[in-house]
Amino acid sequence: MADGAPEPAEISVDEIAWLSISAAIAAISAVGIAIGLGIPLLSVVLENRGYSASLIGLNTAAAGVASIAAAPFATPIAERFGVVPTMLAMILIGAASLAGFHFATAFWMWFPLRVGLHFALTVLFILSEFWISVSAPPARRGLILGVYATVLSLGFAFGPWLFAQIGSAGFAPFGLAIGIILVAAIPILMAWKESPSITGKKSGSGFLRYIILVPTATGAVLVFGAVETGSFALFPVYGGRVGFSEAEAALLLSMVGLGNVLLQIPLGLLSDMIRDRRILLIGCAAVGLAGMLALPLAIHSWPLTAAVLFVWGGSVAGLYTVGLAHLGASLNGRDLASANAAFVFCYALGMLLGPQLTGISLDAIGPNGFVWSLGLFFGIYILLAGMRLVQR
Repeated sequence: MADGAPEPAEISVDEIAWLSISAAIAAISAVGIAIGLGIPLLSVVLENRGYSASLIGLNTAAAGVASIAAAPFATPIAERFGVVPTMLAMILIGAASLAGFHFATAFWMWFPLRVGLHFALTVLFILSEFWISVSAPPARRGLILGVYATVLSLGFAFGPWLFAQIGSAGFAPFGLAIGIILVAAIPILMAWKESPSITGKKSGSGFLRYIILVPTATGAVLVFGAVETGSFALFPVYGGRVGFSEAEAALLLSMVGLGNVLLQIPLGLLSDMIRDRRILLIGCAAVGLAGMLALPLAIHSWPLTAAVLFVWGGSVAGLYTVGLAHLGASLNGRDLASANAAFVFCYALGMLLGPQLTGISLDAIGPNGFVWSLGLFFGIYILLAGMRLVQR
């Protein structure tokens, strides 16, 4: 079933494959912790070695390019070698890449290492989400994906905390990140017999077909990637320009993350109660747009701004959670695996677009450029998704 048709009404509750779901969530959460620890670690190590912020940014940008490049290959590789063997191979590649960063002395060597790391991580995310979507019963898909999003967000938050405790000196932080990512193999091995297989006829129209097959879902995650990355990268700049201190801006940004963590399970449960999840996706985008429009009005009060950003952060993250649930309800088999890859591809594309547009708008318009640029993503999505809903 493509995006143009409403999701079928769910009447019965199927048995939940807890081993499969727990294995996939545990594995990707371990990877999330490793990423949360590894990304700031790599930036600090490069800075300590004397490289400029521009060069650090250039090397970090290779991660987004690697993610975009990896997405079309995830399904063919897993179809050829199997989901679990592919995931285990990606874990080993990721661990080896992390080790390489410590021992690589030349800056140019960090580019293939960064590509290898994020190629592997992208494939892991695609296959984990495919595994979860296949294993989740239709009537509880939103709840399961809400739990997944919550645990993953906690993993991403826990990684920087670990980095703050251990620091960047020596091999210890690299060894910890390597150990965490290798631990992800344990739940995967435990649930090997329950892992999904990628079946179905191969489409001759190519990978890009899946981006437009379920456009409400892929569009939602593109907006999420753009807005999440743009806000986290540039809200500290925006906060400083409207009068907040560095500490106040950082605390406000943490409210976005708190909303992300606390609101995904409620949104997942709500999506299970709605016949057509596209309505909820449009609702999440509408709250996102309203939050941006309200921000200049609330900015003179820190508590009011914190409340706006809490609701805003949870609703924005709902675009990912509910979008993934809609994807799983619309497709199956090989189509679902390929669509999961397109989903992650669009997220990575959004990560590249969001900070660029937001940064340019801040410089060109001033503080309100932050609001208008992020609001533009929501507005366009509401328009296009609303038209799609009317045309069903």
